[in-house]
Amino acid sequence: MITMNRSRAFFALVLLALAALSSILLALVVGSVTLDAGEVWAALFGRGEGLAAEIVHGLRLPRALAAAAAGGLLALAGALMQVLLRNPLADPYVLGISGGAAVGALAAMMLGVGAHFGLEAAAFTGALAAMGLVFGLSRGDGSWTQTRLLLTGVIVAAGCGAAVALMLSLAPDHQLRGMLFWLMGDASQAGDPWPALLTLALGLSAALYFARELNLLGKGPLLAATLGADVARLRLVLYFLASLLTAAAVTTVGSVGFIGLVVPHLVRLALGNDQRLLLPAAALAGGALLTLADTLARSVIAPQQLPVGVLTALIGVPAFLFLLARAPRGEQA
Repeated sequence: MITMNRSRAFFALVLLALAALSSILLALVVGSVTLDAGEVWAALFGRGEGLAAEIVHGLRLPRALAAAAAGGLLALAGALMQVLLRNPLADPYVLGISGGAAVGALAAMMLGVGAHFGLEAAAFTGALAAMGLVFGLSRGDGSWTQTRLLLTGVIVAAGCGAAVALMLSLAPDHQLRGMLFWLMGDASQAGDPWPALLTLALGLSAALYFARELNLLGKGPLLAATLGADVARLRLVLYFLASLLTAAAVTTVGSVGFIGLVVPHLVRLALGNDQRLLLPAAALAGGALLTLADTLARSVIAPQQLPVGVLTALIGVPAFLFLLARAPRGEQA
């Protein structure tokens, strides 16, 4: 049975929480208009007014919170998928959820839906439709299996990819840039961050409820079943949870790659494979990384912005390769 040093776990979570908070504070300070710490403090606690308060409350704070929430959602979903599939290369998009969200969002853009709420609603509807299609078709004659679920997800993702390519080829030139930015990740389209934050809190609570069974599952399905875990129910519930988390993240910031793949793996290399520590640590690390990447994306060549998905790869790839090179040979992720 996996054991956890409580003081070490607490220290690690405190450090990651401070990193996440620091990334949000940095996002409030840095931008095309630089604010000092005093202006940000005054704006946050109601004593500021004018341009600084408008920038903080109207632009930077909602965007930073949305990026943090989406990063946490993707990392948590990736951690669940990796332990469920027992594969460190699994990511949150393996079931085609992001493809469904992309079809919904791009269809809304082509129809001229410009409001944040309308775009988010279309993306979430597309994600839920893809999820329903995958889970419905994977049951076949009623005998749900992991292999059938994954194969169905791959086929649905391929179909969504074809639909996305068709819409991009038919889109007017003036809409094409916005559509491409959404596909590569664009936190500037994020609206109200609180639904994503609430989804993250509820999703993490639900995942931690199953942490003991996930620790058992990491040792193999036969051993987990022997020790009392309902493996079939556990897999179905957590696949569904991971899909909802992915749908919420993609709806918030678009299709941001790499976070859900690399963050859980890096946290596992650094802190071990105890899901009671890994799940909250991955959520905090994912939130910090995506917030930092979004801050760089909107400030490195300000006032122009870069797709945040490009920055997540540029930040994450060197860190991933460095930690992977330092891992002992033969160590399993």
